[in-house]
Amino acid sequence: QHQRVHTGEKPFQCSVCHKDFRQRGHLNSHMRLHTGEKPHQCSVCSKLFAVKCAMVKHMRYHTGEKPYQCPDCLKDFIDKSKLKLHQRIHTREKPYQCSVCSKHFSVKCDLEKHMRTHTQEKVHQSPECQKILTNHTFLVKPLTLHKENKPYKCSKCQKSFSVEESLVKHLKIHTGETLYKCSECQKSFSREANLILHEKIHQDEKPYNCSLCSQSFSQKLKFENHMRRHNTDQPYHCSRCLQSYSHKSNLVNHMITHI
Repeated sequence: QHQRVHTGEKPFQCSVCHKDFRQRGHLNSHMRLHTGEKPHQCSVCSKLFAVKCAMVKHMRYHTGEKPYQCPDCLKDFIDKSKLKLHQRIHTREKPYQCSVCSKHFSVKCDLEKHMRTHTQEKVHQSPECQKILTNHTFLVKPLTLHKENKPYKCSKCQKSFSVEESLVKHLKIHTGETLYKCSECQKSFSREANLILHEKIHQDEKPYNCSLCSQSFSQKLKFENHMRRHNTDQPYHCSRCLQSYSHKSNLVNHMITHI
């Protein structure tokens, strides 16, 4: 079996999608994607999984185990992929390159956002909350938040979540936990996404580019506010006099006049 790693031989083929595998066990695990079988159950919350490694990773949310440690800052992580992503903060590695302008990015999602400045991809609107989203894949995820099935409940405030990861992030609000520290200025954040956003200040990375005036921004919110100046979009409406504003802060100041 080990020799197949060197030879590239994959003798086991899926009869449904014809994908090839080196080991029969990998094929058996893959087949569950087609059959829907989930034989591995969490002993704590009874959640089911198709493969054992997914259950093992899930159990770490219950136990708090973080077996992967960053050798630079000694920060611990639940899985190896999160550690690898984190280490790019230290190495400044940017493996994702734009095929149009050759600009590099440290995370794939930033490259995808940047590519929209070249493709002029159309936005989509959630039919439930009217939130504007820039990709249909991002439209699908928020719709799950509108569903009634939210099995993950916060023990502090009883707020419920549809996915476990959202609950874990929410709990940091109550604990005040700041796990993610900037290696440049030592500022701490409770969410890794906020740290990555902050790091762009030091890297001078600005993935959001205005297609009308070529101005660039490091944060999506600032980019959206800037775009409203071009298209005169005024999404913030006063419920009393129907006055509209392009920025939420302007609406807040206006509402004071009604008090």
